[in-house]
Amino acid sequence: MLPSGTYFETYQQAKAIVHTRLQWGLLLAFLVFIFAVPLFVEARILAIVTMISIVLVSVLGLQIVMGYCGQLNLGQSAFMGVGAYVCALLAGTFALPFWVAIPGGGIGAALFGTLFGIPASRIKGFYLALTTLAAQFIFAFIIVRMPGDWFGGYKGLAVAPASVGGIVLDSDDKFYFLAMGTAVILVFFTVNLVRSRIGRAFMAIRDNENAAEIMGISVSHYKTLAFAICALYAGIAGGLWAYYVRYVGVDQFTLWQSIWYAGMIIVGGLGSVVGAIFGVIFIRGLQEIINYLGPAISQSLPWVGGAATWFAFMNVILGGLIILFILFESRGLVHLWGVLKATYRKWPFPY
Repeated sequence: MLPSGTYFETYQQAKAIVHTRLQWGLLLAFLVFIFAVPLFVEARILAIVTMISIVLVSVLGLQIVMGYCGQLNLGQSAFMGVGAYVCALLAGTFALPFWVAIPGGGIGAALFGTLFGIPASRIKGFYLALTTLAAQFIFAFIIVRMPGDWFGGYKGLAVAPASVGGIVLDSDDKFYFLAMGTAVILVFFTVNLVRSRIGRAFMAIRDNENAAEIMGISVSHYKTLAFAICALYAGIAGGLWAYYVRYVGVDQFTLWQSIWYAGMIIVGGLGSVVGAIFGVIFIRGLQEIINYLGPAISQSLPWVGGAATWFAFMNVILGGLIILFILFESRGLVHLWGVLKATYRKWPFPY
């Protein structure tokens, strides 16, 4: 629903992403705000926001394949790990700059994702889940079993900090701009991708594969493409992770993370870029709150349990939250946001 008094006179106005001057002003103000965050927040909050921007890149890719194309993917963390390792190799062994290593990690992950996208394009449901789940175990097996000189084995790989123009991005306040800038660019790219011919083909496959094929859409081709784009995003996120943590290990990219990434788009809202943003902020914020309160409660109430108990308790809370959203608000937080905007725009004439 558009604001009162806003209407379209041309096709260019109708297809625009931002429609009014107020919306343009709010968007620009928001961009200024997020890039000014390092100026007024403490180091811990800045680290959390930086991590949210990295996770958002990976979840955006998952939104493309799950939310827009309708294909289940439980191996996003593995694709992210492939991107991190490829980026670490390009930066360490070949001494390439970060603006080459990070896209290189994305391309490496996209190739790895395509290997699973090809068979996944011909199966559905439970078998599709097993196929993508296999990526998680194959990734770990390859990293650990290959010679240590290649991927570091159990020890992992160290990554030197990124640098540009003599400025070394070795602190949170410096690296934040790289992570957030990448996230903003990929959000813009994703919004335009889903409005393109490719995005419409994805949504047609999601809604009805048979009807999409009758209309001339190559279902197998676009499913494979969706997995490749999804893995590309994950690889870029993995490259950012490698430069941020400055260490890459196979135990950093687990099945639990893949599940939480899927949970983020369920909570935020499937088939919506804004939903991906809401889901990442909500789940990551809740995780940080539990991590912050858990040790304090454990010290005050020793009988409750230690760190292991609170880790399990966090999984119970987040898992239960995902179930509640599936049962009572399957369209996620983005639907609630839409209802709130519609209510505001119709007031005081809700009828």
